[in-house]
Amino acid sequence: MSQHKSLSDYLESAKKQIKVITPGEANEKISQSVVAVDVRDKNELMDQGQIPNAIHISRGMLEFVADPESPFHNKKMTPGMEVIVYCASGGRSSLAAATLKEMGYDAASIDGGFKAWVLAGNDVADYDAD
Repeated sequence: MSQHKSLSDYLESAKKQIKVITPGEANEKISQSVVAVDVRDKNELMDQGQIPNAIHISRGMLEFVADPESPFHNKKMTPGMEVIVYCASGGRSSLAAATLKEMGYDAASIDGGFKAWVLAGNDVADYDAD
């Protein structure tokens, strides 16, 4: 019988590698110009909004956009920089932050994701499809 990894295994491993911060800590860092990266799908952003000035990078494109050698690279992303990653509730962003850390970023995930951000009373902006 072959061994396999479950989603829980991946999440547990990711959370051991990264910083998981509260919405308040994230808000403070973002106010000091740390970049927020939203890894939710576009339809989620259109329906719910986003953290003001966040960069939208769907989870499926993360590695392509974060790698300076990729033709899809976003010049707002530079290895070594600090980023706060978030999704709806924290699962995708934990996996994404672990990946970004492996790619040389100082990445953290918001505990509870965008839902926790909103519940904490932080600002929400309309999705800007730049």
